[in-house]
Amino acid sequence: MAGERKHALVVRGGWSGHEPVAASDRYAAELARRGWSVEVSETLDSYLDAEALARTDLVVQCWTMGGISAAQAAGLSGAVRAGTGLAGWHGGIVDSFREETGYQLLIGGQFVHHPREFTRYQVRPTAAGREHPALAGEEPFTVTTEQYYLHVDPAVLVLADTVFTDDPDVPELAGTVVPVVWARTWGAGRVFVSTLGHRPADLELPEVDRLTRRGLLWAAR
Repeated sequence: MAGERKHALVVRGGWSGHEPVAASDRYAAELARRGWSVEVSETLDSYLDAEALARTDLVVQCWTMGGISAAQAAGLSGAVRAGTGLAGWHGGIVDSFREETGYQLLIGGQFVHHPREFTRYQVRPTAAGREHPALAGEEPFTVTTEQYYLHVDPAVLVLADTVFTDDPDVPELAGTVVPVVWARTWGAGRVFVSTLGHRPADLELPEVDRLTRRGLLWAAR
């Protein structure tokens, strides 16, 4: 109905090293400032409530590793297919539920490796990214943080990429171009994934914060 407030569901938990509370609070507050109603959940059973998900415009997931049941994954996938948006960053979305391939199909990728130390690398908007609402107008920028190497669905739309560093542990990967940010559609829904945001300080970088905020808004119903 016209004039209704948009509703976001923030689902957070898993490994505490990515500070899911602090990181997700940042964007819950941003959505609230925009007039959204925001609900925070610390259980994946939220993905079993089809009626609630149908009323949700955007799921913001911040849940690193852990396990998800087939029913929970199917509930999330079905909600996105019906039009609920899904977005997240770093391990909270792309290093989640490693054993559930249905979830990986939905997200469009899976973290598999990063160098032991933080890496200084350039994030480069692609031609598609420069025309996408999440990155339009952005120039290449440099970050110093974890650099993710991923297995990625060839069907996703890569919005930004990087050249993988020369990692002495896995020298075979050096020079590979890997995605940093991507988007996809899933039925009637949209999915936005950024690999940036290992720590809250990463999300405070103007370029990272901007693309994250814009990506969340793009993904919303």
